[in-house]
Order: sequence, then C-alpha cells, then structure tokens
Amino acid sequence: MVDTPLFRGKILASRTADDIIVQKYGINGKHMEIEMNIRAIIGEIDPNNGELAKTPERVAKSYDEFFSGYNADISQIASTFYDSKMDDLVILKNISFESHCEHHLVPIVGVAHVGYVPNRKIIGASKLARIVDCFAHRLQLQERMTIEIGETLETILNARGVGVYIEAEHFCISHRGVKKQGAKLVTRYFSGALKDNLRQEFLATISEK
Repeated sequence: MVDTPLFRGKILASRTADDIIVQKYGINGKHMEIEMNIRAIIGEIDPNNGELAKTPERVAKSYDEFFSGYNADISQIASTFYDSKMDDLVILKNISFESHCEHHLVPIVGVAHVGYVPNRKIIGASKLARIVDCFAHRLQLQERMTIEIGETLETILNARGVGVYIEAEHFCISHRGVKKQGAKLVTRYFSGALKDNLRQEFLATISEK
C-alpha cells in the first residue's frame, strides 16, 4: 500500500486503512474489497490529497444504490396482479432511469417507455417503473437491458404483446472518446401484437407530448 497522507492522518496514524475496513465490516464484508480497491486507484491518481480519505467508503455506499438491481427480486416487485377486461394498449411512458456502462463504468441516463396488451390481467403502473429500475441498476448494455425488460414483462404478464422503447445518453460517448454531446442511443423491443399491427400506435403514443 502506498504510504501517503491519504492512508494516514485523517484515518489513524497507527493503523492502516485496510485494518479500519476489516474492523468496520468484517473480513468478508461486501464493502471491504470495494473500498480497498478504490483506495488503491485514488493512491495512483492523487495520493497526497488527504481530503479523499473517506471517498472509498462513500463510493462503496453509492455502489449499493447504483447496482441494487443485482439484489432485486422480480417476483417480489411484481407480486400483485389484477383481473381486467382491458384488451388495448397499456403504456407507461417517460420513465427516467440511470444506469452504468459495463465497459467504462460511466453513467447511462435516459428515458424508457414500456407497454403491453393485457391477457386478462394487469399490473400496477409503479411496478412497470420498478422493473425498469431493476435492470437499469446494474452494469449494462442498453441493447441487453431493453430485451431483459421486454422478456420479463412477457413472462410475468403472459401479455398478448409487449413494447419497450429506450432512448439514452451514454457518457462513454458524450464525455470521453468521440465526445459527441447530445448523441443518444435508441433501442426497441416488440413482441406479439406490438410486433405487428400495434407497433405504430405504440410509437405514436410515446411521441405525444
């Protein structure tokens, strides 16, 4: 471990930062390895900045939120359904989300629109948003996330058709590399009735202001 003010001073002069982490979380604590790795990264970037002493702990805690989708249980999120005679499109649009690119660990920020044609049962609108977040709060590829949301809705609802439309800004494109501000990736998933005669109606509805 690099011997710099980051690892001394603001933590404890007589003990290493790793010792503190082990005491706080236990040897198998889920934050321990994350904190130690972030500390090592910071030690390479800005080793003499004592103000960063608590940054590894903050990052580890933020990862709990950013990547909470790995611990989400779809069966718990979508546990209640309602009988319904509704046989037309049900759409929840403008679902804001934040994810992280699995290639660069930088944000993906966008909007999802999801819809389905019920097959004698419906689900609460908030659950649709929670399903989006379940897959967004992971290291992701937008293309895969779109399919995961669509296939999940098909499975839990046994819907006659499902549509998913996602538009998002990828910071790996807008803030590094080609640095194309304003560029957005669009991905779509359609099945059943939405793959055929209702596709244009779905697209028209999500385009309405």
